[in-house]
Amino acid sequence: MENVLFSDRIQVERKLFFFDLKENPRGRFLKITEDVSGRRDTIIVPTSGLEFFRESLEKVLNEEMKRRAQDPQPSPVVSESHDG
Repeated sequence: MENVLFSDRIQVERKLFFFDLKENPRGRFLKITEDVSGRRDTIIVPTSGLEFFRESLEKVLNEEMKRRAQDPQPSPVVSESHDG
């Protein structure tokens, strides 16, 4: 059995991403699901790895910000938060 501790979702272009912090008897984890026209893919990140995951995302974001500074292109993002 899984308990939802927190949920968030964002829409980027035609993709919808769900971020669900959950807990089960084996521990806590982040479940990230991508929905594209009804097709879903999911990854699971144990909370013990979230700091590493965040650090890697920050590196990617910093690189993208450098590239946008050279060639800016807007990307539409809609964010909705939902506490679980």
